[in-house]
Amino acid sequence: MKIDRVDVIHTAIPLKSSFRTSFGAISAQHSVVTKVYSEGLVAYGEACPFLAPIYSYECVGSVQTVLGSFIIPSVLGKEIAGPEDFMDRVGFIKGNNHAKAALESAIWGLRAKIEGRPLWQVLGGTNPKVDVGVSIGMQPSIEALLKKIDGYLQEGYRRIKIKIEPSEDIELIRAVRKEFPDIVFMVDANSSYKLTDIDFLKRLDDFNLLMIEQPLGEDDIVDHAQLQSQVKSSICLDESIHTVDDARKAIRIGSCRIINIKYGRVGGLLNSVRIHDLCRGAGVGNWIGGMIETGIGQVIKTALGTLDNFVYAADIETSDRFVVEDVITPDLSQTDGYLDASVEYQVDEEKLNKYTAEVSIFKA
Repeated sequence: MKIDRVDVIHTAIPLKSSFRTSFGAISAQHSVVTKVYSEGLVAYGEACPFLAPIYSYECVGSVQTVLGSFIIPSVLGKEIAGPEDFMDRVGFIKGNNHAKAALESAIWGLRAKIEGRPLWQVLGGTNPKVDVGVSIGMQPSIEALLKKIDGYLQEGYRRIKIKIEPSEDIELIRAVRKEFPDIVFMVDANSSYKLTDIDFLKRLDDFNLLMIEQPLGEDDIVDHAQLQSQVKSSICLDESIHTVDDARKAIRIGSCRIINIKYGRVGGLLNSVRIHDLCRGAGVGNWIGGMIETGIGQVIKTALGTLDNFVYAADIETSDRFVVEDVITPDLSQTDGYLDASVEYQVDEEKLNKYTAEVSIFKA
């Protein structure tokens, strides 16, 4: 495939309500969408690092800069054999995984169109039905949280995740377990605890949690190994895993039993598949994490979620979940807690333009 043109699009879509984590409150969805043209074909990719560098050192502005100054010039006007070739060409760039994923995910879309197969099959998926759970931000009260959970259970979601932080944790978890004793339930700390909190974290073993996601530092693997050796609950790593090698080291020293794979965080779908395969061989389960992407990214995540080691319900947000309006048609929706990767979606250019804050066009 020859890359003839790349549009770099900053989307900004208001959320229906703010989503609060230990990082802070988010009131709008911000992504970098790439629209890639190749010999008459068009495909889209997306990265969603957040507007500010609160999840990682990357943000919308850094992704735009690295794409425009380094990644796109490496491939524009050139023949690219596919995602593997693309990653080789941008290998000189240290880190900046979201920036790489923004374009790499679109190149996978081009490959799927060239092969005449859906993306989920090109990636090696085995079943187009993907289990989905729901992630609930911090609520103003326990009563509000319980009401939210009940609503999502009524909608059919197959797993509930809540955000916690040291000031709001044990009472929330206790209340949820009392009200919903049998649900599949997990918590996400977003790196808000320290190893010195280990006695408290041991107390979470009493609540039959599916997992505790990223309790310790975002750059830590070693302390998580010590924590996992002393708690019964499964530790899941998220922010700590940026590369295949990170995953290998975490597995080797026993830092976790589960790894959350976000294709943006690890540099794209190729690395996601490689981490998935490594985990499968080691008996470590995977699931798909979310960054409040537009429908473009959600559809990409759904395709990835069809691989067989994604054994836990995914955080893939339906079109009505967060944003006031999505940019794909038909809307992405779940039925009985499943998404169907075999559904064909199109980008609604009118809506994409409506929520475009900024666009840069690069032509060969």
